[in-house]
Amino acid sequence: MRYEGPIYRPPSEADSLLIQATVGCPHNRCTFCTIYKNGPRFRIRSVKEIMEDIDSASQMYGPHVKTLFFPAGNTIAMKTDDLAAICIYARRIFPGLERITVYGSSQYIHKKGPKGLKQLADAGLNRIHVGLESGNDEVLRHVKKGVDAKRQIEAGQWVVDSGLELSLYVVLGLAGVTLTDPHADATANVLNQINPHFIRLRTFVPKINTPILDEVQSGHFKMLGPHGILKESERLIRQLEVTSYLASDHYTNYIDVHGKLPESKNLMLEQIQAAYQLPESQFRPFFIGDQ
Repeated sequence: MRYEGPIYRPPSEADSLLIQATVGCPHNRCTFCTIYKNGPRFRIRSVKEIMEDIDSASQMYGPHVKTLFFPAGNTIAMKTDDLAAICIYARRIFPGLERITVYGSSQYIHKKGPKGLKQLADAGLNRIHVGLESGNDEVLRHVKKGVDAKRQIEAGQWVVDSGLELSLYVVLGLAGVTLTDPHADATANVLNQINPHFIRLRTFVPKINTPILDEVQSGHFKMLGPHGILKESERLIRQLEVTSYLASDHYTNYIDVHGKLPESKNLMLEQIQAAYQLPESQFRPFFIGDQ
């Protein structure tokens, strides 16, 4: 099997077979992301190469692989027919596959349209991990996400309607002090309209070699401290009217709240309120991320 450039996968794919389908990210302009800033340039591997690596994996691990993730950062950008072909082939080689998953940004999902997404679901793709980040258009413009809330809602609804599972990532603190309330409110609104299968919380950490770190260091971007993040979390969760599973399964977060909504909402809010009583010095220190 062959790999090129940084290979990342969601925490929930820790036990998955990784077969690289794309290299880099076709957008690669988000001001908070450092993963592909130094390359490599985005490209899509040939279906032939991907199938060869699936064959190699079969020789190494046998036919009993249960979960498969196709890196890299935006594999949904592949041509629909090609992505469908490697999903079909993977299920032929690994007949026991329970899940095939990719990363995908909303703008590239939107280009697929409902028909393309249904084709992928029929081909055996199960889940798409999507960086929603925020539902607030001002925040999305500031971080150069390349998509607005309207298209994020449409893309998310199309994914859910196609039968694919949708895992949306929200970055707490991405709006800084100035827009914390609009960020929480608009993000809750987008999540309510999509009702994804999973909501995964991340806390903003400035990364090396990113424009937003320059803003932090110059004082133009004022970060939320632990209490500010907890208040933003509470405001977001209090407004959610979804049946999603919410998780905060990441090292950037100050506390871990998780559970099925709406059943676990009150418990989550109680956990956040209890944490808010602690002095900020008891939470993890500020750090600059390197990946």
